[in-house]
Amino acid sequence: MTVALDTWAVIGLLNADPAGESVNALLETTRPVMSWVNLGEVYYLVYRRRGEREANRAVSDLRSLLTTDEATGARVLEAARLKANHGLSCADAFAAATAIAHDAELWTGDPELLLGGAPWQWRDLR
Repeated sequence: MTVALDTWAVIGLLNADPAGESVNALLETTRPVMSWVNLGEVYYLVYRRRGEREANRAVSDLRSLLTTDEATGARVLEAARLKANHGLSCADAFAAATAIAHDAELWTGDPELLLGGAPWQWRDLR
């Protein structure tokens, strides 16, 4: 099965949180997909906490481990639909839209994405 990662999962990896251990093990065996929008959110969070140099390094390292998904017109409209129907943040909507587009299981611990009956598959990393 294909796996998609959201920002929550990757920040857990970068912070060496317990959930990050699962993501690290995943990265040893497969190349998950992640939306560029979510990768941008990771950049923003690392930049704010650790500065530009660390944010650049984090994105560079992650790009070698992930398949990045472009925010195409179709993906933008799907994310907007998910945002409208499920009350998601913009970045979470892109994570969900990416998972749907790749028929992937979305790895996250973000309660906003852990919805019963959601049109995307998810795994709770908490």
